[in-house]
Amino acid sequence: MSFLATPGYRCLYATARMLFVFAACIPLLCVPVQTAFAQNRDARPSITLSEAIARTLNHHPSLAVFEYRQQSLDGRAQTADLRPALNLDMELENFAGTDGSENTEITVGLSSVIELGGKRNARGEMVASERRLLNLEREIQALDLLGEVTRRYVQVLSVSERVALAKDTVQLAEGALASVTARVRAGAAPTAEKLRASAALSRAQLQQQRLEKQLQAERIALAAMWGEANGDFSVAGGQLYRMPQADDFQNYLARAEQNPLLMRFASEARVQQAQLRLASSAAHADVSWGLGVRQSNETDSTSLVAGLSVPLFSGRRARGEIASARAALQGTAAREDTARLQLHTQLYRAYADRAQGVQSVRRLREEIIPTLTRAMGETETLYRAGRYTYQDWVAAREELLDARSALIDSATQALLAGAEMEQLTAAPLLANNPVSSAAPATVNEK
Repeated sequence: MSFLATPGYRCLYATARMLFVFAACIPLLCVPVQTAFAQNRDARPSITLSEAIARTLNHHPSLAVFEYRQQSLDGRAQTADLRPALNLDMELENFAGTDGSENTEITVGLSSVIELGGKRNARGEMVASERRLLNLEREIQALDLLGEVTRRYVQVLSVSERVALAKDTVQLAEGALASVTARVRAGAAPTAEKLRASAALSRAQLQQQRLEKQLQAERIALAAMWGEANGDFSVAGGQLYRMPQADDFQNYLARAEQNPLLMRFASEARVQQAQLRLASSAAHADVSWGLGVRQSNETDSTSLVAGLSVPLFSGRRARGEIASARAALQGTAAREDTARLQLHTQLYRAYADRAQGVQSVRRLREEIIPTLTRAMGETETLYRAGRYTYQDWVAAREELLDARSALIDSATQALLAGAEMEQLTAAPLLANNPVSSAAPATVNEK
């Protein structure tokens, strides 16, 4: 049965639908965007983040485990609701000996237990609280999967853009080799410059091959999230440069209070409270009773028999379980405080990393890359005119390529940090904020 079609997973499916807004709050992941970069044209079918999430929720085996755990709890709930068993007792006395069977006595009766202290209700509350905890654990697992599939998707985007950059680098190296060869033939440049340009082209081609293999590995890693063995799909790597603006940190911190990671502790505390009530109910002794009929051959008579049995010192015997359950409940509160501090630290680090990444993307795209693009164009023109050396041209080109590589790094950092914030807050970033859509300049712009 499909995960999304399983009735027991309705709560998780609702969470998943909310978190599909990942695709809206990171528009670069789902909407084709034309950029000025060289695009990696791929015949493979394109896949969006929301499609990758849906496939993961449908097919990832870690979610299927919860259905079996749910079935286990259903069985426990049936058992917990049962009343004490009714026993049929039969006792035969004096049926053998020196007198033969003349003194035989046969007793047939019924016996059971009267539960005191609300044990049956305590068992039911225990299973119900565990069911609520299971639902939260399912949501936590879904959040983990959504975070992981988003991170892998961003890695595919990042490497796709690096492949596009590598192709631009190869084109630049081919153009440089052609220009240097022409100058060498004209006697305006030494042969060593042609050899250096040829080696630079070979290095660029090797880098392109390495990145293409890495891109295939990243695709396979992403496809593994929904159980496929190959990454026969593509993404638009040029979409790497869109991201919503951030809200105030305190707002994210308030949202984090609704994270199932923290809500789980409240549910776990309810489980511990139910365990404490169940342990406390054990302090009330159960009364065993029996009622039957006795037939005596010796007197040829029939009589009724009845009996009660009450354990002594039940309260003393239950003290250990009560103390253990109470300590577990108190420990849950301490672990919740620790988890809240860790979440605060994680969230602030992700918030700061994302802010830094967004700022770096903006400055690289609007200031640094356009400036270096013009500088490289002028250097190339002056090199062909004989006014700059080949080393000057190479330096200008490498500075621009390094800036474009830093742009990819910064955009990747911002998106990964944003994905972590969404996972920690169990909510998307502000999808209705203005989104920057300008594309970075290419190395070919003059």
